[in-house]
Amino acid sequence: MRTFLLIGLLGLAACATPLVQAPGQQKVTPSLSLGAGSDRGAVQVSDGATLPIRVWRPADDDGQPSAVIVGVHGFNDYLNTFQPAGSWWAAQGIITYAFDLRGFGAAPEPGIWPGQERLIEDLNNVVTVVHQRHPGVPLFLHGNSMGGAVVLLALLGQTPESSLALVRGASLTAPAVWGGAAMNPIYRLSLWLAAHTVPARRVTGRGLGILPSDNIEMLRALGRDPLIIKETRIDALYGLVRLMGAAQRSAEGVRGPLLVLYGAGDAIIPRRPTATFAAKLSAQTRFAVYPSGYHMLLRDLQAEVVWRDVAAWIDDFDAPLPSGAEVPRSNLFGDDPKS
Repeated sequence: MRTFLLIGLLGLAACATPLVQAPGQQKVTPSLSLGAGSDRGAVQVSDGATLPIRVWRPADDDGQPSAVIVGVHGFNDYLNTFQPAGSWWAAQGIITYAFDLRGFGAAPEPGIWPGQERLIEDLNNVVTVVHQRHPGVPLFLHGNSMGGAVVLLALLGQTPESSLALVRGASLTAPAVWGGAAMNPIYRLSLWLAAHTVPARRVTGRGLGILPSDNIEMLRALGRDPLIIKETRIDALYGLVRLMGAAQRSAEGVRGPLLVLYGAGDAIIPRRPTATFAAKLSAQTRFAVYPSGYHMLLRDLQAEVVWRDVAAWIDDFDAPLPSGAEVPRSNLFGDDPKS
C-alpha cells in the first residue's frame, strides 16, 4: 500500500479513470448448455455474454439429487475452486455447478474488473438456469472469498420476483468483507490514488510473505495454471475493495440461513473485520472457525472437514457441525481478535 501511495502521488498530474467492463449489447433470455454426457458447458447471461460452467454430478445421475449448490469463486481464481469439493459433494448426492465470473478464468476480458452490478446479475442468471434444470430441488449458494461478497450482495438485493428468492441458504468460506470503514484509511487512500492515476499498472503478491494455504502442492499447481490471474491491475484491486466494503455494509440486511466458515490461519481477510461483519448478521447465521484452516479452506489439507460441514448444514440447518468447529457470534476468536 505504501507503493500505491507513492505511485498515486507521483501520478496526480495524469489523472485517469478505473476501467470497468462494458456490458454486452444484446438482451437475451439466460440459457444453459451442456454437451451430452459432458460436465462442462456455458451459460449465456442476459446481456449476451457467455460464461464457462462446470457441473459435478452424483454417480447415479438418473436419481433425484438431495440438493444443488451454485459455487461462486474468489478473486483471480476461476471455477476450478470447487474441484475437488464438488466431487466430494457429488458423492453425497449433491450436484454442484460452478462458473467463471466475468473478468476471470476463461470468461470475457480476464483481468478487467466487471463491476459489482454485473457480477450480481450474472449470478442471478446462473441461479435461474440451474433452477430450471432442477425444479423442486433445494438450491444453495456457496461463496468463496470474493465470491462470498458477491453472494451476500446478491441476497441483499433479492426480491420476490428474483430467481435468488429460490435460494434456500448460503454457505461462505473466508468471505471477503475487508473494505470500506473496516480498512485502514491510509490503505484506502493509497489505493484510490493509484486507481485514479495508474489504473493499468499491474501488481503481484510476491514478496509479501503471505501463505494462503498449507496445501503447498496445490499452490504450486495454481502457479502453473494459465487461468489463474497472477498480475493484477490496480483498478481491479480497487473494484474488489469497493465490493468488499459493500459486502461489509450489507450484513445487517441479509436474511435467510447462512453458514460462515473461517480459517484461524487466514492471512488474507483479517479477523477484526470478519468479527465486525459476523456480529451484524441475523440470528439464522451459524459460524465455524477451523484452528488448522487457512484462507483457501476448500483446498487446504484439511478441506474435507469443511466440505463435510457444508453438506451436514445443507441436510439440517440446526444439526451440530461434524467438525465441532462451531463458535458463538459474540466470541468468534475468543480473546484474540487479531487485526
